[in-house]
Amino acid sequence: MKILLTGAAGFIGFHTAKVLLARGDEVIGIDNFNPYYDPQLKEDRIKQLEGVKGFTLVRGDITDRKTVRGAMKGVDRVCHLAALAGVRYSFEHPDEFILNNIQGTFEMIDEARMQEIPGFIYASSSSIYGDNKKLPSSEDDRTDSQLALYGMTKKNNELMAHTYHHLYGIPVTGLRFFTVYGPWGRPDMALFLFTDAILNDKPINVFGEGKMQRDFTFVEDIVAGTIGAIDNNAEEEAYNLGSGRQEELMDFITTIEEACGKEAQKNFMPMQKGDVRASLADVSKAKRDLGYEPKTQIKDGVPKFVEWYREYYRI
Repeated sequence: MKILLTGAAGFIGFHTAKVLLARGDEVIGIDNFNPYYDPQLKEDRIKQLEGVKGFTLVRGDITDRKTVRGAMKGVDRVCHLAALAGVRYSFEHPDEFILNNIQGTFEMIDEARMQEIPGFIYASSSSIYGDNKKLPSSEDDRTDSQLALYGMTKKNNELMAHTYHHLYGIPVTGLRFFTVYGPWGRPDMALFLFTDAILNDKPINVFGEGKMQRDFTFVEDIVAGTIGAIDNNAEEEAYNLGSGRQEELMDFITTIEEACGKEAQKNFMPMQKGDVRASLADVSKAKRDLGYEPKTQIKDGVPKFVEWYREYYRI
């Protein structure tokens, strides 16, 4: 297949591109290399893809229709992973989230409609569940009480996809990612922040007094689910992609400490605005429809990240 992949220099996009290329697909990657976090990390991800047979990079913005139109010509699927992420960043930069996550998704799906692309797969998020008291979260649960602007933009994407499917018949699949981690991960996420601090003898801030619980999902499992959705190409569906396991934050930190060989200096802090107390995915639907089988537990996945971090930063 020929696949247009947005956010190709991003964390999940980069890993997805690698696997698609390895199996023989052609990938047209779009990324604007925005400075939300260190663009050099994005450049170094892309260096792993450039020169691989079947890969083409378009340096451009998904909010620019001309760029989108040219990149999309002749593709069999759109895999739209580009977005601004990070709950706290959205507090100070709401305009950027509206532009990138809502306007950008509109430009992508509307152009897919105009070019009659036969499949549109896009990244949603576990954030759409808000502070859901029913766990594990199921795709049938209500999703109308997001706690942060980021989650609201992802809910908007799902509504937009539903409307475009209803009006124009474009096949749409939303993927609700749960706390993704792994090598080449984003510097604003907990695993990166904790590892960086521990290895550099700096204290870490442990929010929610360390009692928060998360469904930490290894990036290779996320990629397998994403590619399963590309191949399945449902008429209209949303899928949870998580590990289906819940870990307490302190257990996650202990696993990082063991991988680093050092104990963290901990500052225990209250919950942050916009955070949820707990998350857990019901992945039975993805297992049934996509053959999704998350395999990597944190005891195996966290050391892989720490190994990558030490090599990349030469620590």
